[in-house]
Amino acid sequence: MSAELSFFDLFLQASLLVKAVMLTLLGFSIACWTMIFQRRKVLREARQQLQNFEDKFWSGADLSKLYSEISARAHIFGIESLFVAGFKEFARLRKSNVYSPQAVVDGTHRAMRVALSREVDELETHLPFMATVGSISPYIGLFGTVWGIMNSFIALGAQEQATLAQVAPGIAEALIATAMGLFAAIPAVMAYNRFTHHVEKLENSYGNFMEEFSSILHRQTAGENQG
Repeated sequence: MSAELSFFDLFLQASLLVKAVMLTLLGFSIACWTMIFQRRKVLREARQQLQNFEDKFWSGADLSKLYSEISARAHIFGIESLFVAGFKEFARLRKSNVYSPQAVVDGTHRAMRVALSREVDELETHLPFMATVGSISPYIGLFGTVWGIMNSFIALGAQEQATLAQVAPGIAEALIATAMGLFAAIPAVMAYNRFTHHVEKLENSYGNFMEEFSSILHRQTAGENQG
């Protein structure tokens, strides 16, 4: 009995449509787990970079030297992208003889806002797919289950004498589709909620830095004008 109801045997006995449902859900699950590990690494690096940068920024480091150090790197991401975009725009406005503190704040804020949008888009990569898998996988699995049970009862109706042994394998193979749907959906939903929370925290931290950095540049420009 256990051999007849093994997962692999039930898969082989399933109808073509139920097999397609199972393979689709298996593909969703593999794709989601790959994205989960990749997103986890990206968000961990972004949080670590945020902490390291803020420690250096608020330690009183020279902004020009910090900009030169960061902009010389081949790959700039996260909060460093916001800083580079803002300071670059600040330097451009200074070269254009724009000394109005408000104009400097507006220009640097716009530049950092564009960089923030790009960084958030990058952090949210694959999250919509996880949300989609978490939403539709149970229904895809349920569809496979309904289809498999329907075929089992149709075949059972053609028998003169119905027994549990005749209908059990068909129902079991159909229920596997629902189980696979849940197996794909539950990790996807949990990962989506967790990663969305981390992205929101990073976005808030980036937004706070934008406001503080803009205030620093505003005070610096205002002090130079008064001098």
